[in-house]
Amino acid sequence: MANHKSALKRIRNSEVKRLRNRYQHKTTRNAIKKLKGADKKEAEALFPSVVAMIDKLAKRNVIHSNKAANLKSKLAKHVAAL
Repeated sequence: MANHKSALKRIRNSEVKRLRNRYQHKTTRNAIKKLKGADKKEAEALFPSVVAMIDKLAKRNVIHSNKAANLKSKLAKHVAAL
């Protein structure tokens, strides 16, 4: 266990950030699944919000920026093909 106050605080902060990142990542994955299962009109309406969620994850280094770009590209192709 940590011996310093700062180390204890770091443990608390890390746990809070881990849970927040996990929640946001799972929420984004669910939104992507919802978009993939939607019809054209609904998918077009969801697309901007899902792209924004992906961008936020990449900005906060929850996912890599290249992965974010690949996801957005695939989703755009999917929506266009509907």
